[in-house]
Amino acid sequence: MLCRLSVRWLRPRPALQVRVLDPSLAGAPAGGAKSSALPVWAVASVSAVGPSGAGSWYEALATSAPVQSAEDVLLFAHTASGLPWWGSILLTTVALRGAVTLPLAAYQHYILAKVENLQPEIKNIARHLNQEVAVRAHQLGWSKRVARLTYLKTMRRLVSELYVRDNCHPFKATVLVWIQLPMWIFMSIALRNFSTGAAHSEGFSVQEQLTTGGVLWFHDLTALDATWILPVSVGVINLLIVEIFALQKLGKSRFQTYITHFVRAVSVLMIPIAATVPSSIALYWLCSSFMGLSQNLLLRSPRFRQLCRIPLTKLDSDTPYRDLLAAFHSKIISRKSRTF
Repeated sequence: MLCRLSVRWLRPRPALQVRVLDPSLAGAPAGGAKSSALPVWAVASVSAVGPSGAGSWYEALATSAPVQSAEDVLLFAHTASGLPWWGSILLTTVALRGAVTLPLAAYQHYILAKVENLQPEIKNIARHLNQEVAVRAHQLGWSKRVARLTYLKTMRRLVSELYVRDNCHPFKATVLVWIQLPMWIFMSIALRNFSTGAAHSEGFSVQEQLTTGGVLWFHDLTALDATWILPVSVGVINLLIVEIFALQKLGKSRFQTYITHFVRAVSVLMIPIAATVPSSIALYWLCSSFMGLSQNLLLRSPRFRQLCRIPLTKLDSDTPYRDLLAAFHSKIISRKSRTF
C-alpha cells in the first residue's frame, strides 16, 4: 500500500494550472530557451492531464477539504514566520506534534497506565471465576466446551465493567493513531500539491518558492534527495522508535512479536519510498519521526508523567533513560554472544 501511495504522488492532477514567473520553469520549447531545472515528474504533473485519472480516489483526496486545510496551515506558517520553506515545514511539524499529538500521546499513556494497574485485580477475578465455573460445571455436568465458553463470556463482561468503572477502556488509547495517521497523510499530500505546482501564495507559485526553499544538500525541495540522506534518516529514526517500544515490552506474546517485526519491515520500506518523493515530503517525514522519538523519550520522564497526571505503575522506573541504555547494551551483547 505504501509503495502504491508513493507512486500515486507522482501522478498528474487533472485540470490544474500553475502560474510560473520564469518561462524556463514551465518547460519552454528548445528554441533557445533554458531547459527546466525541475524534475520531469514535477513539470509533467501539472502539464499532463490524463482522462483516466479524472475521477480517481486519490485526486478526490488531493483536493479534499482536509488537504486544503493542511495547505492553509503550511502557507500561514510560512507567511507568519517569514522563514524559508524548510524552516516553515519544520516549524509546522513541531507545532502540530506539540499541540495535537503530544497531548494525545500523554492521554494514551494515561489510559494504558490505568489498564496496567487493573491487571492484578483482573488476574484475581480470573482465578476466582475459574474456580466457580469448575464447581458449577461439575454440579450441572457441563462439557469442557460449555464451561470454557461460560468462563470467557463472564470474564469479558466483568473486565468490561472494570474498564467502565475506571473509565479506561483500551480502545481510548487508539485515539492517537486515528488522529496522527490522517494528519500525516493530509500534510504529506499538501506538500505533494505544493511540490507539483498546484498551489499559489499571493500570486507566486509555491512550487517555484520550494525550488529555492531548501538548505544544506537539499536546496530544491521539489526534487528527490539524490544523496538518500533524508530517506535513510527517516528509516533509522523509525527503527529506533520501534526498538524503544520493543524494549518496553517484556514477555511479549507471539502476536506482539509478529507486529514488531512487521513495523520494523515497514520502517525499512519507508527508506526507498522516501527516496521517490520530493524532498519537502521527505523532510516532513524526518521532522515528524524525530518529534515522535522525542515525545516517546519525554513520556518516559517521571516528572513529565507526574505533570500529565499519568498514574504510577509497577513497571515505572526512577531512572528510565539509564535503564533504556542498559537494555540496548544488553540486547547488543546478547546478539554478539549468539553470533559467536
